[in-house]
Amino acid sequence: MKNTGHYFFAFMYVAGLSLIFFSCSNNEGSKQRDKNSENKISTTKVSAKPPSTYPDTLTINLPAAVFYHPDSLQLLKIKAQTDSMLFDGSTHEFFYQMRNARMVIKKNWPNLTIIEAKNYRYLLFIMQDGKQECIDLDKKNDGYGLFVCNGIKPPLLIDMTNIETEISFYLK
Repeated sequence: MKNTGHYFFAFMYVAGLSLIFFSCSNNEGSKQRDKNSENKISTTKVSAKPPSTYPDTLTINLPAAVFYHPDSLQLLKIKAQTDSMLFDGSTHEFFYQMRNARMVIKKNWPNLTIIEAKNYRYLLFIMQDGKQECIDLDKKNDGYGLFVCNGIKPPLLIDMTNIETEISFYLK
């Protein structure tokens, strides 16, 4: 019986050493996989929103909710540099966020004029006191968005998923 215990411990010792040896030698393979995944990550193209095709300015001189969109050529460039599933998903998400935002604005803030800005690069807000705020949409990384301006405070870029709260705080 005593010999059986020694054999068992000797077997466990050899098995443990083998496990350590093979896991260390497999570690080289995981290092190679890590290098390969790093290469994939570094070669993935990450770029900002392409510039607008149009250099035009939209002037807004009344309380408004301004929805901006990429122009057709800009949208094609965004689509070309974005994974197709990601592009389709984000386009779908923006559509429903904007639809919901329009409904909320029409219902709760009917004094805000809804303006669609599609073929514009700049939004020029003229305040009641004559001050001007110019926004370059090329500097905004999202292709779609919403600015709200009451004519008194500077325009605010609104998170459309939190529209009710953000507009309430801004307008009050």
